[in-house]
Amino acid sequence: MTQPSYRQFCPTAMAAEILCTRWTILLLRELLDGTSRFNDLRRGVPRMSPALLSRRLKELEEAGVVVRRRAQGSSDIFEYCLTEAGRELEPIVTAMGQWGQRWIETEVSLQHLDAQLLMWSMRRNLNTDALPPERRCVIQFQYPEQPVPADRHWWFIAEADGSVDLCGIDPGFDVDLYVSSDLRTMTAVWMGYESLTTALADEKVHLIGDRAIASSIRTWIGSSGLAVVERKVC
Repeated sequence: MTQPSYRQFCPTAMAAEILCTRWTILLLRELLDGTSRFNDLRRGVPRMSPALLSRRLKELEEAGVVVRRRAQGSSDIFEYCLTEAGRELEPIVTAMGQWGQRWIETEVSLQHLDAQLLMWSMRRNLNTDALPPERRCVIQFQYPEQPVPADRHWWFIAEADGSVDLCGIDPGFDVDLYVSSDLRTMTAVWMGYESLTTALADEKVHLIGDRAIASSIRTWIGSSGLAVVERKVC
């Protein structure tokens, strides 16, 4: 580990030396959510440098938390898979997220907006069963107030086989539905801080395009897995 040792025999201290380095818990969050390839892990922790991500993965491998394997059917792509020890961390990581959702003030949470992280998280929970079957469906999210052009436009490409891709560059397909909002509102909706129905009624979210897809947005858009946690703060 790169941080100094606590030099205590206590198992809590020894576990903290592995798990409490910067970014490690967030990296474990992504691995537990099923992300296994380096470039996909980068999308889940977009503010983490590639060099630090590589270092943390190596440290988790040395600790027996993950194992690096060749991806099936590929000679040059590797995946990082949780070991039994890594999978045993799931209730710990989940409990941390639940505590944060329950006790941390909404305004504090919404000070840290991140379009890429939001869209990557939404992609994971997109319910393709609620979208038109047997054809590709393209949904574009627009955050026009964002100062960085790369954060303003995002595309979900849902294929007929149920797979979903996220693009930050125009994929060149016809768009079925445009969803326009400010990033704060969409983040609040995703996290369960604000109702999508209320946001639509208040015209904080605008839908243009296929009426059937627009009318079923509450079904396909999904929400954070922590949105169901009862909050103890305003």
